[in-house]
Amino acid sequence: MMEGLKGDERSLKEDLSNETVKWQEKAESLFGQLSGDERMLENISSYLSDSHHFLKQNDLIRAFEAVIWAWAWMEIGLEKSLLHRGPGEEISDQDPLIGK
Repeated sequence: MMEGLKGDERSLKEDLSNETVKWQEKAESLFGQLSGDERMLENISSYLSDSHHFLKQNDLIRAFEAVIWAWAWMEIGLEKSLLHRGPGEEISDQDPLIGK
């Protein structure tokens, strides 16, 4: 996948790929707990799907960007009470998934 790249470039691409996968896992975990505004959930789902598509195409910047957009939509939805996490749970600054 990353043959022919030199040291720093290889490291940067590997780092970006690893970060994208890490955020995909976090975002999908949070997304699986959400309910609420259907249109917002559809947009989040589309961004997550796009992130996987771009990663498979080795388009690392767009893959990372898409997962970050998904995360942003989830945070905004939770903060504005358009989305809800599980029964009776609210978003918190101490949330282990937020800010990591």
